[in-house]
Amino acid sequence: MATTTAPSDADSTLRRATQVVDLAQRACAAYDRADLNGRLAAIRAGLADPAVHVVVVGEFKQGKSSLVNALVGHRVCPVDDDVATALPTYVRYAETPSASLLLDDVPPRREPVPVERVREFVLERESAGTADRTTGVEVRLPRPLLSGGLVIVDTPGVGGLGSVYAAASLTAASMADALLFVTDAAQELTRSEVEFLRQAREVCGTAVCVLTKTDFYPYWRKIRDLDARHLAGEGGDLPIIPVSSDLRQRAVAAGDKDLNAESGFPELVKFVAQRVSGGAAARAAAQAGASVVGICEQIESQFEAERAALADPATAARVMDGLAEVKQRVESLKAAAAKWQQTLNDGVADLNSDIDHDLRGRIRRLVEEADTQIEESDPADNWAETERWLQARVSHELLASYMMLRDRAISLSDDVATHFQEAAGQALREVAVTDPVRLAGAAQVDHKIELAKMKVGKQAMVALKSAYGGALMFTMLGTLAGIALGPIGIGIGLVMGRKGLREEKKRQRTSRQSQARNAIRRYCDEVSFVMTKDSRDTLRRIQRQLRDHYSGIADELARSNSKALSAASEAAQRSTAERESRLRDLTSELDRLRQLREHATALVS
Repeated sequence: MATTTAPSDADSTLRRATQVVDLAQRACAAYDRADLNGRLAAIRAGLADPAVHVVVVGEFKQGKSSLVNALVGHRVCPVDDDVATALPTYVRYAETPSASLLLDDVPPRREPVPVERVREFVLERESAGTADRTTGVEVRLPRPLLSGGLVIVDTPGVGGLGSVYAAASLTAASMADALLFVTDAAQELTRSEVEFLRQAREVCGTAVCVLTKTDFYPYWRKIRDLDARHLAGEGGDLPIIPVSSDLRQRAVAAGDKDLNAESGFPELVKFVAQRVSGGAAARAAAQAGASVVGICEQIESQFEAERAALADPATAARVMDGLAEVKQRVESLKAAAAKWQQTLNDGVADLNSDIDHDLRGRIRRLVEEADTQIEESDPADNWAETERWLQARVSHELLASYMMLRDRAISLSDDVATHFQEAAGQALREVAVTDPVRLAGAAQVDHKIELAKMKVGKQAMVALKSAYGGALMFTMLGTLAGIALGPIGIGIGLVMGRKGLREEKKRQRTSRQSQARNAIRRYCDEVSFVMTKDSRDTLRRIQRQLRDHYSGIADELARSNSKALSAASEAAQRSTAERESRLRDLTSELDRLRQLREHATALVS
């Protein structure tokens, strides 16, 4: 069965990378390079616990939770015909089953809960009393598919392209290694689903469309072909994998390989286990290999300088002069006036300004759009819909702003790396995109609007007051002029009453519209305040991460150069016998480093 696969290529790749890093750590310890060993320890920890996130997204009630259950071969995500998933569920590996709530504290923490109580926190109706700081549920299971670091994330339904949940799903997709977009065989893809897929693929390049419930809809092949045409029309080559979760679960329970093949899951498991996990393992191994190659080159340069001085004492002075020049260059890298430092500082300052300007522009356009909607309607009739629309739009605008921050930050990292003459993107692996729903929910639409229209009794009193005043005024004028108005006065009073009621309704509607505009502005100001603080904190973290990384590399280069200078200086004072003995030792050490570098290079290629 597909649930008990043999060790995958991803596991093999990670093992080879770990072995190379272990050899490099031993070499650093032998050569007294604790500074280099620290960087390798962080790489080693990442290889030991890789996390490959596969995010499952789609509209409500499309079979996402059933798909996750069938994929891992265990009923981990609750499934209900009447209520939908409200919180994301993270399914990952552990030797014993366990569950915990993910709490939005500072720092984030986990609160253990019984596995059988997961349903209470995940489904909409049953999670109504869950604390607002609960951002998700994590479930750990002893499943071979998850043992390589695979994390499957079951998300709430998208609920339409413009919904709050759609913004949250796009946020999750931006940090995913792969995306499983779920749609059932009841109908072809809607325009909203196709547009959501287009946006999701812009932030996550590895994706597949999973067509569920093929056992329930006999015409699923026609739906698959229609979906393929829709996706081809968008210029994409997104694969479509038809599956049946029910058949898969029955196949796992009965150990029926034929039924498992009929369910379509072997192809999906292959996609997840090989293309996703294997690709992530290859990237992690390549990063580890590149770091080991760089470390080998530093140590080799130290030994090469010593060997040159030993081989020809007459050239020792020239070698020393060359190392002195290198020392000056390394010291300049550590100076505050270094070009990479200036690029980093100026880039962060410019990015702060651009993000702030972009956010203000988005909020301004949003307020103008809201003003237009309020002008054309009465808040008493549609304020609840206006609130939902406002929160969804704010979430999408915040997401767009954060995506701009992420892209610009990665570009800045490449510029800094270029000036530092290091591999581009080596320091800034990824920039976390903050969940816009959390920021949008940090402020409430405190409207303070009198939403209730005048009741019939109040309207009657307003009309009576206007009618009485009008009738009394015209009757008195008629009496002064010697004209008896009689029934005409009553008619005039009725006209005045109607006019007064209409003016009072207009006045109250205008007042409600004004209050609604003020409420929207207060809400947008509060969200903008929170977003500005969060984006600036994010950029400060990015700046520190890049600064510390490249400062650390500069320190490593300085240490390598210092050791090379010391070794070259000592070489000039050695006797002939000592030089020959040391040359043999250096040749052996360089051979070992060359072999290590070749193994590391094989991981990169």
